[in-house]
Amino acid sequence: MHPFTYQNPTRVVFGRGVIGRVGNEAALLGSRILLVHGSRFLKERGWLEKILTPLRAAGLEVVEYGGVKPNPLLSHVREGIRMARKEEIAAIVAAGGGSVMDSAKAIAAGALVEHDVWQFFKGKKGIRAALPLICIPTLAGSGSEMNCGMVLTNEKTSQKFGIGNKALFPRVSLLDPEITCSVPPNHSAYGAVDAIVHLLEHYFTTTDQETPVQRRLAEGLIITVMESCEIILQNPHDYDARANIMWAAALALNGVASAGLGWVGFPMHMIEHSLSALYDIPHGAGLAAILPAWLRFQAETDPHKLAAFGKRIFNIQAENPETDARHTITAMKHWLEGLSCPTSLSELGIAETDIPAIAENALGLAKLWRLREYTQKVIEKILRSCE
Repeated sequence: MHPFTYQNPTRVVFGRGVIGRVGNEAALLGSRILLVHGSRFLKERGWLEKILTPLRAAGLEVVEYGGVKPNPLLSHVREGIRMARKEEIAAIVAAGGGSVMDSAKAIAAGALVEHDVWQFFKGKKGIRAALPLICIPTLAGSGSEMNCGMVLTNEKTSQKFGIGNKALFPRVSLLDPEITCSVPPNHSAYGAVDAIVHLLEHYFTTTDQETPVQRRLAEGLIITVMESCEIILQNPHDYDARANIMWAAALALNGVASAGLGWVGFPMHMIEHSLSALYDIPHGAGLAAILPAWLRFQAETDPHKLAAFGKRIFNIQAENPETDARHTITAMKHWLEGLSCPTSLSELGIAETDIPAIAENALGLAKLWRLREYTQKVIEKILRSCE
C-alpha cells in the first residue's frame, strides 16, 4: 500500500426528509443564496418548492439559476458567474445530478476570480478559493456531492474536461434517497454504471498488488450498486435500494476507495468525455458502451487480475485466466444489456468512420490527465472494439 493522506471535509446528512434542513444549513454560510438546478425535473416532481420553502423560511434571499443541461456547458456557467457577482451571492445550493453539482462548483470558483473560468480547466490557472457550496443530489452516480472534482463542456471547442481542487469540496451534502425514486429507469441505470466505472478505473489502473482493503471495498461497492440497480429497475420506489446505491455512489469517488493505491487514472472517462462532448450523449450511456471494450484492452496486459475480479463479482471459475477474463467481459456486457444500456458505438448512433476524430478529440484530456499510454492509436483500438 502506498503512503497517503486522506481528508474529506464534506459533511454528509443522509436520510428521508433531510432536504428540509437546507435552510438552516445555508443560513450558516450567508444570507444571499444562488440555487442552481436543472429546472424541469425538480419543478415537475415538486422538489423545487420543497427546497425553496425552507430556504425562505430561514430568511434567506434566494436567486434561482436553472437550465443546467446534461454535459454542462461553459456558456451556462459563465452566465451563472456573472449572476453570482451581480447578486453578491454568499453561497450556492446545487440541486440536481452531477451536471448541476459540477456547474455549481465551476460557478463557485469562477465567481471569485477575474479571469475566465475555462482557464482552470486548461490548467492555466489554479483554484485558490470558492464560494461555499451545499449539494442536494437528485441522481446517484457521479459522486460529485462528496468530492472535489468537476467536469465542464466547452461547446465551441468540443472539449469536455474534468479537474479537481480541494477548494471545491461541498461544505454539506444532503442525501435524501427519496428524491431519486422518480428518476427515469435509463438514467438510474446510467448513474449505476458511472459509479461502477469510477471503482473499476481505480481497481485496474493501480500498479500496487498488495491492496486487499481497497480491492475488497471496491468489490463490495460494485456488488451493492449492481444488486441495488436491479431492484430499482423492478421497483423504482424501493427506498432501501435507492439508499444503498446513493451511499455507494458517494463512497465510490470520495477518495476512500482510492486511498493507498498510488497513482490511478480515469481512462474510460477520458474516452467518454470525447463522446459526450461531440455527440451530447448521456455520460453513463457512453461509459456503458466503452466498458466491455476497455476490459478487453485490460485483459491483453493482465488477464489474471480481470479473471480474479470475475470470480469475485460473477462467480466465474473456468479453465485459465485468459478464459476467465473473456467470461468476465461477457458477463459484464450481459449485465449492462439487462439494464438496457448501450454496449456499442452503433447503439449510440456513432459511425465507425468517426473513430479517428473521436480519438483525436480525446488526446487533449489524455494529456491533461497524464494518461500518456493512451495514444491516438490505443484510443482508436479501444473504440473499434466497442461492438
